Amino acid sequence: MSEKRRTNPCASGANDVLSELLEIGPEEISVVPVIPGVDLSFQALGKLFVLECKASSSVSPVKAAIEHLRSLSLHTDLPVILLVCVPFMGDSGRRLCEEAGIGWIDLSGNGRIMGPALHVRVEGRANRFKAKGRPADIFAPKSSRIARWLLMHHENSFSQKVLAQATDMDEGFVSRIVSRMLKEGMIRRDENGNVSAHSPSVLLDAWREKYRIPARSWLRGHIAARTGEALLRQLAHAMEDQGVAYAATGLGAAWLHNGFAAFRIATLYVNEIPPAAWLESIGFRAEPQGANVWLIEPKDEGVFQGAREIAGIRCVHPVQIYLDLKDHPERAAEAAEQLRKDALRWEANDR
Repeated sequence: MSEKRRTNPCASGANDVLSELLEIGPEEISVVPVIPGVDLSFQALGKLFVLECKASSSVSPVKAAIEHLRSLSLHTDLPVILLVCVPFMGDSGRRLCEEAGIGWIDLSGNGRIMGPALHVRVEGRANRFKAKGRPADIFAPKSSRIARWLLMHHENSFSQKVLAQATDMDEGFVSRIVSRMLKEGMIRRDENGNVSAHSPSVLLDAWREKYRIPARSWLRGHIAARTGEALLRQLAHAMEDQGVAYAATGLGAAWLHNGFAAFRIATLYVNEIPPAAWLESIGFRAEPQGANVWLIEPKDEGVFQGAREIAGIRCVHPVQIYLDLKDHPERAAEAAEQLRKDALRWEANDR
Protein backbone atom coordinates (compact mmCIF):
# COMPACT_ATOMS: atom_id res chain seq x y z
CA MET A 1 0.00 0.00 0.00
CA SER A 2 1.34 3.44 -0.90
CA GLU A 3 2.19 6.10 1.70
CA LYS A 4 -0.69 8.22 0.39
CA ARG A 5 -3.14 5.39 1.07
CA ARG A 6 -1.83 4.82 4.60
CA THR A 7 -2.32 8.45 5.60
CA ASN A 8 -5.40 9.56 3.68
CA PRO A 9 -8.21 10.71 6.02
CA CYS A 10 -10.98 8.54 4.54
CA ALA A 11 -9.14 5.22 4.24
CA SER A 12 -10.89 3.96 7.35
CA GLY A 13 -14.64 3.95 6.98
CA ALA A 14 -15.16 4.98 3.35
CA ASN A 15 -16.13 1.47 2.25
CA ASP A 16 -18.63 1.16 5.13
CA VAL A 17 -20.25 4.48 4.25
CA LEU A 18 -20.36 3.57 0.57
CA SER A 19 -22.03 0.23 1.28
CA GLU A 20 -24.59 1.96 3.50
CA LEU A 21 -25.39 4.63 0.90
CA LEU A 22 -25.62 2.05 -1.89
CA GLU A 23 -27.69 -0.22 0.38
CA ILE A 24 -25.52 -3.25 -0.25
CA GLY A 25 -23.50 -5.46 2.08
CA PRO A 26 -19.81 -4.72 2.70
CA GLU A 27 -18.98 -8.05 1.08
CA GLU A 28 -20.45 -6.73 -2.19
CA ILE A 29 -17.78 -4.01 -2.36
CA SER A 30 -14.28 -4.98 -3.38
CA VAL A 31 -11.20 -2.81 -3.01
CA VAL A 32 -9.51 -2.25 -6.36
CA PRO A 33 -5.72 -2.64 -6.46
CA VAL A 34 -3.72 0.57 -6.36
CA ILE A 35 -4.46 2.90 -9.27
CA PRO A 36 -1.78 5.57 -9.83
CA GLY A 37 -2.96 8.98 -8.63
CA VAL A 38 -6.07 7.61 -6.92
CA ASP A 39 -6.62 7.70 -3.14
CA LEU A 40 -9.21 4.93 -2.92
CA SER A 41 -11.14 2.88 -5.44
CA PHE A 42 -13.90 0.32 -5.05
CA GLN A 43 -15.82 -1.93 -7.40
CA ALA A 44 -19.53 -2.47 -6.73
CA LEU A 45 -22.76 -2.81 -8.70
CA GLY A 46 -20.73 -3.23 -11.88
CA LYS A 47 -19.15 0.22 -11.47
CA LEU A 48 -15.78 1.64 -10.46
CA PHE A 49 -15.98 4.19 -7.62
CA VAL A 50 -12.93 6.47 -7.52
CA LEU A 51 -12.44 8.56 -4.38
CA GLU A 52 -10.28 11.61 -3.76
CA CYS A 53 -10.02 12.07 0.01
CA LYS A 54 -9.57 15.33 1.89
CA ALA A 55 -9.44 16.14 5.59
CA SER A 56 -11.74 19.16 5.22
CA SER A 57 -14.69 20.28 3.10
CA SER A 58 -13.55 23.90 2.94
CA VAL A 59 -13.25 25.53 -0.45
CA SER A 60 -9.57 25.02 -1.22
CA PRO A 61 -9.29 21.25 -0.57
CA VAL A 62 -12.61 20.43 -2.25
CA LYS A 63 -11.65 22.44 -5.33
CA ALA A 64 -8.29 20.65 -5.42
CA ALA A 65 -10.06 17.28 -5.15
CA ILE A 66 -12.44 18.14 -7.99
CA GLU A 67 -9.61 19.29 -10.24
CA HIS A 68 -7.61 16.15 -9.50
CA LEU A 69 -10.55 13.83 -10.23
CA ARG A 70 -11.18 15.62 -13.52
CA SER A 71 -7.53 15.20 -14.52
CA LEU A 72 -7.51 11.42 -14.11
CA SER A 73 -7.17 9.25 -17.18
CA LEU A 74 -8.61 5.86 -16.24
CA HIS A 75 -8.57 2.84 -18.52
CA THR A 76 -11.42 0.54 -17.57
CA ASP A 77 -14.43 -1.10 -19.14
CA LEU A 78 -16.56 -0.23 -16.13
CA PRO A 79 -18.61 2.97 -15.70
CA VAL A 80 -16.55 5.30 -13.51
CA ILE A 81 -18.11 7.32 -10.69
CA LEU A 82 -15.90 10.07 -9.28
CA LEU A 83 -16.38 11.00 -5.62
CA VAL A 84 -14.91 13.52 -3.22
CA CYS A 85 -14.69 12.01 0.28
CA VAL A 86 -14.39 14.10 3.46
CA PRO A 87 -15.21 13.59 7.14
CA PHE A 88 -18.24 15.92 6.85
CA MET A 89 -19.39 17.81 3.77
CA GLY A 90 -20.49 21.38 4.48
CA ASP A 91 -22.64 23.66 2.36
CA SER A 92 -19.77 25.28 0.47
CA GLY A 93 -18.14 21.96 -0.46
CA ARG A 94 -21.50 20.49 -1.46
CA ARG A 95 -22.22 23.41 -3.74
CA LEU A 96 -18.79 23.16 -5.38
CA CYS A 97 -19.27 19.45 -6.10
CA GLU A 98 -22.76 19.89 -7.48
CA GLU A 99 -21.73 22.77 -9.73
CA ALA A 100 -18.85 20.63 -11.03
CA GLY A 101 -21.07 17.58 -11.55
CA ILE A 102 -18.92 15.53 -9.17
CA GLY A 103 -20.38 13.23 -6.52
CA TRP A 104 -19.38 13.14 -2.88
CA ILE A 105 -19.66 11.14 0.31
CA ASP A 106 -18.69 11.89 3.88
CA LEU A 107 -17.78 9.69 6.82
CA SER A 108 -20.81 11.01 8.71
CA GLY A 109 -23.08 9.05 6.37
CA ASN A 110 -24.16 11.71 3.88
CA GLY A 111 -23.61 11.66 0.16
CA ARG A 112 -24.65 12.37 -3.42
CA ILE A 113 -23.76 9.66 -5.92
CA MET A 114 -24.83 9.90 -9.55
CA GLY A 115 -24.14 7.42 -12.33
CA PRO A 116 -25.73 5.05 -14.83
CA ALA A 117 -28.91 3.64 -13.22
CA LEU A 118 -27.77 5.12 -9.92
CA HIS A 119 -29.07 8.13 -8.00
CA VAL A 120 -28.30 8.38 -4.30
CA ARG A 121 -28.79 11.48 -2.18
CA VAL A 122 -28.60 11.38 1.62
CA GLU A 123 -28.26 14.58 3.63
CA GLY A 124 -29.04 15.81 7.13
CA ARG A 125 -26.95 13.40 9.18
CA ALA A 126 -24.99 15.14 11.91
CA ASN A 127 -21.29 15.93 11.71
CA ARG A 128 -19.49 13.17 13.61
CA PHE A 129 -16.20 15.08 13.40
CA LYS A 130 -17.26 18.50 14.63
CA ALA A 131 -14.24 20.47 15.83
CA LYS A 132 -14.40 22.28 19.12
CA GLY A 133 -13.40 25.90 19.53
CA ARG A 134 -14.09 29.21 17.84
CA PRO A 135 -15.11 29.60 14.19
CA ALA A 136 -12.46 30.31 11.58
CA ASP A 137 -10.89 33.73 12.06
CA ILE A 138 -11.94 34.98 8.62
CA PHE A 139 -15.57 34.84 9.75
CA ALA A 140 -15.10 36.18 13.27
CA PRO A 141 -17.27 39.29 13.90
CA LYS A 142 -14.61 41.88 13.00
CA SER A 143 -12.73 39.80 10.42
CA SER A 144 -15.94 39.13 8.51
CA ARG A 145 -16.10 42.77 7.43
CA ILE A 146 -13.83 41.69 4.55
CA ALA A 147 -16.13 38.88 3.40
CA ARG A 148 -19.18 41.12 3.73
CA TRP A 149 -17.61 43.93 1.71
CA LEU A 150 -16.44 41.60 -1.07
CA LEU A 151 -19.89 40.00 -1.31
CA MET A 152 -21.60 43.38 -1.33
CA HIS A 153 -19.30 44.44 -4.19
CA HIS A 154 -18.79 41.07 -5.87
CA GLU A 155 -18.27 42.55 -9.34
CA ASN A 156 -15.26 44.61 -8.25
CA SER A 157 -11.73 43.98 -7.01
CA PHE A 158 -9.92 45.99 -4.34
CA SER A 159 -6.43 46.67 -3.10
CA GLN A 160 -5.78 45.84 0.54
CA LYS A 161 -5.43 49.55 1.27
CA VAL A 162 -8.87 50.28 -0.17
CA LEU A 163 -10.33 47.31 1.73
CA ALA A 164 -8.87 48.65 4.96
CA GLN A 165 -10.37 52.09 4.34
CA ALA A 166 -13.75 50.70 3.28
CA THR A 167 -14.05 48.45 6.33
CA ASP A 168 -12.41 50.87 8.78
CA MET A 169 -9.73 48.40 9.82
CA ASP A 170 -5.96 48.44 10.20
CA GLU A 171 -4.06 47.54 7.01
CA GLY A 172 -1.94 44.97 8.85
CA PHE A 173 -5.03 43.21 10.17
CA VAL A 174 -6.65 43.26 6.72
CA SER A 175 -3.47 41.82 5.21
CA ARG A 176 -3.59 38.85 7.61
CA ILE A 177 -7.26 38.15 6.89
CA VAL A 178 -6.76 38.47 3.12
CA SER A 179 -3.80 36.07 3.25
CA ARG A 180 -5.90 33.53 5.11
CA MET A 181 -8.79 33.90 2.68
CA LEU A 182 -6.46 33.43 -0.28
CA LYS A 183 -5.00 30.31 1.31
CA GLU A 184 -8.46 28.83 1.83
CA GLY A 185 -9.51 29.63 -1.73
CA MET A 186 -12.24 32.05 -0.69
CA ILE A 187 -10.93 34.97 -2.76
CA ARG A 188 -8.57 35.53 -5.68
CA ARG A 189 -5.88 38.07 -6.50
CA ASP A 190 -5.61 39.57 -9.99
CA GLU A 191 -2.52 40.63 -11.92
CA ASN A 192 -2.65 44.06 -10.27
CA GLY A 193 -2.63 42.60 -6.77
CA ASN A 194 -6.28 43.42 -6.12
CA VAL A 195 -8.59 40.85 -4.55
CA SER A 196 -12.20 39.86 -5.18
CA ALA A 197 -14.61 37.10 -4.23
CA HIS A 198 -13.48 34.10 -6.28
CA SER A 199 -16.93 32.51 -6.13
CA PRO A 200 -19.47 34.64 -4.22
CA SER A 201 -21.93 31.79 -3.70
CA VAL A 202 -19.24 29.55 -2.23
CA LEU A 203 -17.91 32.32 0.01
CA LEU A 204 -21.43 33.00 1.29
CA ASP A 205 -22.07 29.30 1.92
CA ALA A 206 -18.77 28.90 3.77
CA TRP A 207 -19.60 31.87 5.99
CA ARG A 208 -23.16 30.72 6.64
CA GLU A 209 -21.93 27.25 7.54
CA LYS A 210 -20.07 28.71 10.55
CA TYR A 211 -22.42 31.60 11.24
CA ARG A 212 -24.14 32.54 14.46
CA ILE A 213 -25.71 35.93 15.09
CA PRO A 214 -22.83 37.99 16.58
CA ALA A 215 -24.61 39.26 19.70
CA ARG A 216 -22.88 41.11 22.50
CA SER A 217 -26.27 41.52 24.13
CA TRP A 218 -29.63 40.07 23.05
CA LEU A 219 -32.93 41.23 24.52
CA ARG A 220 -36.12 39.31 23.72
CA GLY A 221 -39.53 40.60 24.62
CA HIS A 222 -43.05 41.43 23.54
CA ILE A 223 -44.92 44.47 22.23
CA ALA A 224 -48.62 44.24 21.41
CA ALA A 225 -49.20 44.70 17.67
CA ARG A 226 -51.78 43.54 15.14
CA THR A 227 -49.25 42.41 12.51
CA GLY A 228 -45.53 41.85 12.13
CA GLU A 229 -45.28 44.80 9.75
CA ALA A 230 -47.09 47.12 12.18
CA LEU A 231 -44.77 45.96 14.96
CA LEU A 232 -41.64 46.52 12.88
CA ARG A 233 -42.70 50.02 11.87
CA GLN A 234 -43.71 50.92 15.42
CA LEU A 235 -40.38 49.70 16.77
CA ALA A 236 -38.29 51.37 14.05
CA HIS A 237 -40.02 54.74 14.47
CA ALA A 238 -39.62 54.57 18.24
CA MET A 239 -35.87 53.95 17.81
CA GLU A 240 -35.60 56.92 15.45
CA ASP A 241 -37.46 59.18 17.90
CA GLN A 242 -35.15 58.08 20.71
CA GLY A 243 -32.04 58.59 18.56
CA VAL A 244 -31.02 54.93 18.71
CA ALA A 245 -29.01 53.76 15.70
CA TYR A 246 -30.70 50.64 14.36
CA ALA A 247 -31.14 48.43 11.31
CA ALA A 248 -33.76 45.72 10.81
CA THR A 249 -32.73 42.18 9.93
CA GLY A 250 -34.25 38.71 9.88
CA LEU A 251 -37.75 37.92 8.67
CA GLY A 252 -39.01 41.49 8.80
CA ALA A 253 -36.16 42.85 6.70
CA ALA A 254 -36.50 39.97 4.22
CA TRP A 255 -40.23 40.73 3.91
CA LEU A 256 -39.48 44.39 3.15
CA HIS A 257 -37.34 43.23 0.22
CA ASN A 258 -39.83 40.90 -1.42
CA GLY A 259 -42.98 40.44 0.68
CA PHE A 260 -42.36 36.68 0.50
CA ALA A 261 -43.50 35.50 3.92
CA ALA A 262 -45.56 37.06 6.69
CA PHE A 263 -43.67 37.29 9.97
CA ARG A 264 -44.26 37.68 13.70
CA ILE A 265 -40.80 38.51 15.06
CA ALA A 266 -39.33 41.99 14.47
CA THR A 267 -35.53 41.90 14.79
CA LEU A 268 -33.37 45.00 15.07
CA TYR A 269 -29.66 45.47 15.45
CA VAL A 270 -29.08 48.48 17.73
CA ASN A 271 -25.85 50.24 18.60
CA GLU A 272 -26.81 49.75 22.26
CA ILE A 273 -29.77 48.25 24.11
CA PRO A 274 -32.05 51.15 25.16
CA PRO A 275 -32.81 51.75 28.88
CA ALA A 276 -35.44 49.47 30.42
CA ALA A 277 -37.61 52.41 31.49
CA TRP A 278 -37.80 53.74 27.94
CA LEU A 279 -38.56 50.30 26.55
CA GLU A 280 -41.41 49.98 29.03
CA SER A 281 -42.75 53.35 27.86
CA ILE A 282 -43.25 51.97 24.33
CA GLY A 283 -45.04 48.88 25.63
CA PHE A 284 -42.10 46.49 25.69
CA ARG A 285 -41.91 43.82 28.33
CA ALA A 286 -39.03 41.39 28.62
CA GLU A 287 -40.42 37.96 27.85
CA PRO A 288 -38.11 35.42 26.19
CA GLN A 289 -40.87 32.83 25.79
CA GLY A 290 -43.06 33.76 22.85
CA ALA A 291 -41.11 36.97 22.19
CA ASN A 292 -42.03 38.96 19.09
CA VAL A 293 -39.21 41.51 19.47
CA TRP A 294 -35.50 40.76 19.28
CA LEU A 295 -33.12 43.63 20.03
CA ILE A 296 -29.50 42.70 19.32
CA GLU A 297 -26.42 44.71 20.21
CA PRO A 298 -23.79 43.22 17.85
CA LYS A 299 -20.25 42.26 18.75
CA ASP A 300 -19.04 44.30 15.78
CA GLU A 301 -20.55 47.27 13.99
CA GLY A 302 -19.72 45.67 10.65
CA VAL A 303 -23.26 44.26 10.59
CA PHE A 304 -24.39 47.79 9.65
CA GLN A 305 -22.22 47.82 6.48
CA GLY A 306 -24.42 48.49 3.47
CA ALA A 307 -27.53 49.28 5.50
CA ARG A 308 -30.15 51.34 3.66
CA GLU A 309 -33.75 52.44 3.98
CA ILE A 310 -36.49 50.28 2.48
CA ALA A 311 -40.11 51.46 2.67
CA GLY A 312 -39.18 53.86 5.45
CA ILE A 313 -37.27 51.36 7.59
CA ARG A 314 -33.49 51.06 7.77
CA CYS A 315 -32.38 47.50 6.96
CA VAL A 316 -29.03 45.75 6.93
CA HIS A 317 -27.65 44.58 3.59
CA PRO A 318 -29.25 41.44 2.06
CA VAL A 319 -26.03 39.49 2.71
CA GLN A 320 -26.44 40.16 6.42
CA ILE A 321 -30.17 39.41 6.35
CA TYR A 322 -29.50 36.08 4.63
CA LEU A 323 -26.95 35.09 7.26
CA ASP A 324 -29.16 36.14 10.18
CA LEU A 325 -32.13 34.14 8.91
CA LYS A 326 -30.18 31.00 9.78
CA ASP A 327 -30.91 31.68 13.45
CA HIS A 328 -34.59 32.61 12.99
CA PRO A 329 -37.69 30.40 13.38
CA GLU A 330 -40.95 30.40 11.42
CA ARG A 331 -40.40 30.33 7.63
CA ALA A 332 -36.83 31.59 7.86
CA ALA A 333 -35.28 28.88 5.66
CA GLU A 334 -37.74 29.55 2.83
CA ALA A 335 -37.35 33.31 3.25
CA ALA A 336 -33.56 32.97 3.04
CA GLU A 337 -33.67 31.05 -0.22
CA GLN A 338 -36.13 33.51 -1.75
CA LEU A 339 -34.00 36.47 -0.66
CA ARG A 340 -30.96 34.82 -2.21
CA LYS A 341 -32.80 34.50 -5.54
CA ASP A 342 -34.17 38.04 -5.42
CA ALA A 343 -31.37 40.12 -3.92
CA LEU A 344 -28.13 38.13 -4.23
CA ARG A 345 -28.16 37.64 -7.98
CA TRP A 346 -24.60 36.57 -8.68
CA GLU A 347 -25.28 32.86 -9.24
CA ALA A 348 -25.46 33.05 -13.07
CA ASN A 349 -21.92 34.41 -13.32
CA ASP A 350 -20.54 32.43 -10.37
CA ARG A 351 -18.54 29.74 -12.08
